[in-house]
Amino acid sequence: MPNYDYNCPDCGGFTESRPMAISAEPCDCPHCGTASPRAFFSTPFFALMDNATRTAIGTNEKAAHAPKTSKSLGHGPGCGCCSGVSKKSKTVFRADGAKTFPSARPWMISH
Repeated sequence: MPNYDYNCPDCGGFTESRPMAISAEPCDCPHCGTASPRAFFSTPFFALMDNATRTAIGTNEKAAHAPKTSKSLGHGPGCGCCSGVSKKSKTVFRADGAKTFPSARPWMISH
């Protein structure tokens, strides 16, 4: 369960762990029992996260409403132009024009 901050008018701020469904409702102060409204004392810990986690969260936020697909980029399946890595062919052509696949498994060679 996430932690939420609440502000008691008598005792001051406190943090309580509650379900998200009731996070906006007032919470009873642990010291005096007064119903206290939710407050925002701290910001999310994005500054303390490592760069990979922060980048992943940003990517998920961007992709939540309109994910990138190869079709939206204008490319069909198997298109390698956007990956930045050229794919070296495993096909070797012999002098007589025949093809051979030296690194492929022998049972995968076509008839």
